[in-house]
Amino acid sequence: MKLRSIIKISFRSIKANKVRTGLTVLGMVIGIATVVIVFSAGEGIRSLILGQVESFGTDIIETESKVPSTKKGAEGDIQSAMAMAQGVQLANLTFKDMADINKLPNINKSYAGILSQQQASYGNEFRKAILYGLTADFIEIDKTKVASGRFFSDLEDKSLAQVAVLGSKIKTKLFGDSEPLGKGIKIGKEKFLIVGVMEEKGAVTGVDFDDFIYLPLRTLQKKLMGLDKSYMIISQLKDVKLAEITADDVKILLRENHNITDPDKDDFRVTTMIEAMKTISTVTDAITLLLLAIVAISLIVGGVGVMNIMYVIITERTAEIGLRKAVGAKYNDIMLQFLIESLIITLIGAAAGVLIGLAASYLIYLGANYSGLSWKFIVPLKAYYVALAFAVVFGLGFGIYPARKAAKLDPIEALRQE
Repeated sequence: MKLRSIIKISFRSIKANKVRTGLTVLGMVIGIATVVIVFSAGEGIRSLILGQVESFGTDIIETESKVPSTKKGAEGDIQSAMAMAQGVQLANLTFKDMADINKLPNINKSYAGILSQQQASYGNEFRKAILYGLTADFIEIDKTKVASGRFFSDLEDKSLAQVAVLGSKIKTKLFGDSEPLGKGIKIGKEKFLIVGVMEEKGAVTGVDFDDFIYLPLRTLQKKLMGLDKSYMIISQLKDVKLAEITADDVKILLRENHNITDPDKDDFRVTTMIEAMKTISTVTDAITLLLLAIVAISLIVGGVGVMNIMYVIITERTAEIGLRKAVGAKYNDIMLQFLIESLIITLIGAAAGVLIGLAASYLIYLGANYSGLSWKFIVPLKAYYVALAFAVVFGLGFGIYPARKAAKLDPIEALRQE
């Protein structure tokens, strides 16, 4: 029997059982729609996070403190991360470290920083505030700008001046619509003069800089924290192409400054923004694969539904199969017919699933942007390939056994069931 004739018979059979076909493809529709949503959401999250990281600039190297580990390799990284999660205070970097980093040939300038938390108050307004202690070159390197007033100077930092610059949100919380410049706020037990308000920046990788109070680093260290070291040093590169080489130079320098001979016992971590972006892409890819594995389980359930309905169809059409075999239909003709029926059912489910997945992904895009997130509507080409591959594999895989059962029916026994 010609393939065209077999396909026509298959479509005729599916058309004659629209309700049953619809119920059969439902699991496939949901599974394929989820495949499209997973890929689209993965790309949306990737572009969102990468965009936030790029807002720091790709021409910087971040050196941050970490807890020295007693183990090597990956186990050491895990131990250090666990210590951070448990709230171990990290401040291993000195002003000498920053000065020495600035002497490296590919470093333009650097700023040091540390975070703390204190109660800030103005009049009857009391807020728990995140304090961001920084050296003055922060404003030259970071892409955030001052909306009104000014940023503090290097002289104010070195003289332990009690001046502060407010993020846009903390300014509103403490002062409402009134002008804060020239007014004093109390942080902990110390009074600070407001000299500036930062432009709105928004949240970056989950950190809302608009809720920060920016203070001179040495003022925060000496007067509020009792420290003389910093958590991080951000360095601006002259040539981004030499970022990896420069990062290695920073590691060598800091190991010498901190008397470290074993790299596994580093009390610091050096990361280029390019490296950070690669890590983010790797993580999002891994999450996408994990979610696809979960989706595959739902597709297996849908595939089992296809197989069960094919069994029912074969049982109901036993006489038809017997008649066709009696008039000359061969084993391969019967098997191919039911395989094609199974494949058509799953492809119909895949097509409907892709359309529903696209619609749902677009709604997610609209909702995210309405919420203020810079979300992109992206459905990569591989999402369609994976959806098609799933449909074909599950259609043939779960259709082959019922098709073989139909093809093996004895025509005489089948006709007796007429």
